[in-house]
Amino acid sequence: MKKNMGSADRVIRILIAVVIAGLYFSKLISGTAAIILLIIAGIFLLTSLLGSCPLYSVLGISTCKKE
Repeated sequence: MKKNMGSADRVIRILIAVVIAGLYFSKLISGTAAIILLIIAGIFLLTSLLGSCPLYSVLGISTCKKE
């Protein structure tokens, strides 16, 4: 997969995933909303580690610096 995420985008997604996980483990969110947010956090974390977002590919977006 071609990388289409810049470093700022990746850091922001990781921070959002960490915040969601923190809210869940501190029991500030629960139920269905917590499950949905944890799935989103997992997707954010996975795409950040890979450096590629499938939705960005479909929409033709890239936050990477031009080479």
